[in-house]
Amino acid sequence: MSTFHAVVWMDHSEAHVVMFDREHVQAQRIKSRSHHKHQGKGDDASAFFTDVAQALQGSHEVLLCGPGLARNQFRDWCSKHSAAVAACVVDSVAADHPSDAQLVAMARQYFKKFDNMAADPSMA
Repeated sequence: MSTFHAVVWMDHSEAHVVMFDREHVQAQRIKSRSHHKHQGKGDDASAFFTDVAQALQGSHEVLLCGPGLARNQFRDWCSKHSAAVAACVVDSVAADHPSDAQLVAMARQYFKKFDNMAADPSMA
């Protein structure tokens, strides 16, 4: 699905990728394939981050959120391995464990402010 905005809530075990525009919302969960206690190290996270980056193809603006370091590690990984996704990431914010509906509501509010500052009428 090609939508304008996406929000990703992630930790080292899973990611909730929610893509949306004014009329549509599509959510998917991506599980990490690693069962190691210390996930996010080296190759453990690479396959997981690749799956998340592939899910974000077609989005124009991406907001990352989550409770720990995974969102920032994903952003750094994208800088090296997925320049198209890295260019779309607008921010990384701390967030506990919201439901998908709460995640979309938070992202809509964030992007409304972001788009108003950028003079983008897509979310008006």
